Amino acid sequence: MDAKVTRVAGTGCVLRGDDIDTDRIIPARFLRCVTFDGLDEHAFEDDRRQAKGNHPLDDERFAGARILVVGRNFGCGSSREHAPQSLMRWGFQAFVGESFAEIFFGNCVALGLPAVTLPRAELDRLMDAIELDAKQELVLDLAAGTLASRAGVQKIAMPDGARRSLLEGTWDATAVLLEAQDAVQRTAARLPYVNGFAA
Repeated sequence: MDAKVTRVAGTGCVLRGDDIDTDRIIPARFLRCVTFDGLDEHAFEDDRRQAKGNHPLDDERFAGARILVVGRNFGCGSSREHAPQSLMRWGFQAFVGESFAEIFFGNCVALGLPAVTLPRAELDRLMDAIELDAKQELVLDLAAGTLASRAGVQKIAMPDGARRSLLEGTWDATAVLLEAQDAVQRTAARLPYVNGFAA
């Protein structure tokens, strides 16, 4: 299976606000799960309940969106991997924001989810364009470093190491190990402590 992530295309969902933390993305009471299955149902559960149907995730205009567009410092707070897991299982395949909390960003990359940034003025322009026409297709091109929408073709930013790992497919550590299985076994065979220090 090709793990390369070069392009994400689809509609967008606008979630306005800064400093949205992982406790809001997935409330703590849902962290007791053994697997991540079903977490999508609880994404932003408390916020959605308080909004009484007026939360972006419940907005019919944004149904089926693949790209979540957020503000500054998205995913701050605790380091729970459940936050990007719940959003990925909701259907989001990429995030665009002014900035992301470092651990949230790292968890996204480990799941093969691009989290790219735009300057605030460009981000506001994108949000306005999506809200004006929620059915438009957004095209995030990691290779070109651009995001195309009704707002135009915008230059996105992402740390080069993370971007390269997505483009090359090396973000998936398990897949990388499986591909190198022969080399791993050869190395293990040379290590004395793997074989009980046998000569």
